[in-house]
Amino acid sequence: MKRSLFLLVACAFFNVVNAQTNPVLMKINDVAITRSEFEYIYNKNNSLHNVESKDMDQYIDLFVNFKLKVAAAKELGLDTTKTFRDELDGYKRQLAKSYLIDDSANELAAKQYYDKISKTGYSETVQVVHIFKYLPQNITNKQHEAIKQQIDSIYSVLSNSTDLNFNDFVQKYSDDKEPFWVSILQTPEEFESKVFAMKVGDISAPFFTPQGIHIVKLIDTKPLPSFEDIKGDIINRMHHRTGVNKGVESVVDRLKKEYNYQINQQSLNQLLSKGETDDVLFYINQVPYSGQLFKKFANAYPAVVQNQFDAFVTKSFMDYEYARLEEKYPEFRYLMQEYKEGMLLFEISNLEIWENAMLDEEGQKQYFTANKSNYKWNEPKFKGLIVHAKNPKVEKQIKKTIRKKPMDQWKQLLEDKFNTSDESVLAVEEGFYSKGDNKNVDALIYKTGHNEFKTGYPYIFVFGEKEYEPSSYLEVRGELISDYQNHLDALWVNRLRANAKVEINKDVIKTVNNH
Repeated sequence: MKRSLFLLVACAFFNVVNAQTNPVLMKINDVAITRSEFEYIYNKNNSLHNVESKDMDQYIDLFVNFKLKVAAAKELGLDTTKTFRDELDGYKRQLAKSYLIDDSANELAAKQYYDKISKTGYSETVQVVHIFKYLPQNITNKQHEAIKQQIDSIYSVLSNSTDLNFNDFVQKYSDDKEPFWVSILQTPEEFESKVFAMKVGDISAPFFTPQGIHIVKLIDTKPLPSFEDIKGDIINRMHHRTGVNKGVESVVDRLKKEYNYQINQQSLNQLLSKGETDDVLFYINQVPYSGQLFKKFANAYPAVVQNQFDAFVTKSFMDYEYARLEEKYPEFRYLMQEYKEGMLLFEISNLEIWENAMLDEEGQKQYFTANKSNYKWNEPKFKGLIVHAKNPKVEKQIKKTIRKKPMDQWKQLLEDKFNTSDESVLAVEEGFYSKGDNKNVDALIYKTGHNEFKTGYPYIFVFGEKEYEPSSYLEVRGELISDYQNHLDALWVNRLRANAKVEINKDVIKTVNNH
């Protein structure tokens, strides 16, 4: 009873302190938004868009509109789809790397390795060819000895003669007959220590690796790049070879201290001796991790028991910390919230505004008619055809063909009449041109510059007319759609605002970035 009362008082005290240090700045439909959350977004936008303090009221309006749109997306369940959740999880995993991997530890290990191989004079990449015999795990001693004797005999012959072609022996005896390039940390240590110490033309004595037995000839090398150029490759290859990520190892060491890591040595001894245990193996922050949990992990991680246990501990810490990142690090929480809400805003805006505006041609026409004065031009534009012809006599026929016909039919009428499967008399371009858009329009309509002829068509005519203002929404559709989207967005915001309950604490607003 006393313990429960103490916890109740402690929680109440924490809530009071937290409310004082991070008060609620506003409520939108009863959802509280704290000062710290608002400050994070405000300061980030401030740095990007140079928002000034005097614009705070305007910024708050935009912020409320944003939150209302996000809430509308949630009401539609857009945050519950598999596609949405998968993308959000992918972002979280990517973002979590900077919290779960100590890059400085990885870089230090990579630099130590780089310095080591630099002193030995290693190349970064070498080309080799080898006489190689694969040794399977189930090979008998007799078979093993026979292969070893064969390889030793081949090496003896090669060592005692300068006239023999190494590649002939490769083609006749090797299980791997093609030359290949390898880089540092890409092969077993037994192979690397031999090969990267050789000089071009050298032939090694027979040596074993986990794959088999080799006699290697070094064909070519590539120099070691700078550390900065190869740092990432070294880190990845070290991890692949050893199965240990130094950056993760460093974080786990820190977390063991932070979360009071405790091993049940008796259970661990039982696990190492018998391969299993039902008891608790260790605690992370007083959370028990049992032998049963270990067993499930070990079934998917084939290795010796000690390595399985070490990997299980590492994964347990990584999983525990991953689950607490948003609670533990406000910056991480805000980044996740920002990304999630940004995705929701995109999805709901596409549904409510962008897609509708693009497809609603009737709405575009009506908006254009109501706002036609907004789309007047400073200079006239030419609307019509540029016709490249093979002879000048067709001009009269062209005029006759298109006379009293709608302009949008001209191009097809001319191509049907003058261009057959055997010959194309005309090359027709249709468009809407400002001065400077087309050299031929400039020369023939605006009387500046010179024509630009197509090969095989020495004559150019233009048919159409100058327009001093758009006659159709299609002529200004790019600009119009943007304006129409803004119009639909304003109507949408008005609907959201009409049904919203927004409470703003102006006293707290005055303390933004000033506390």
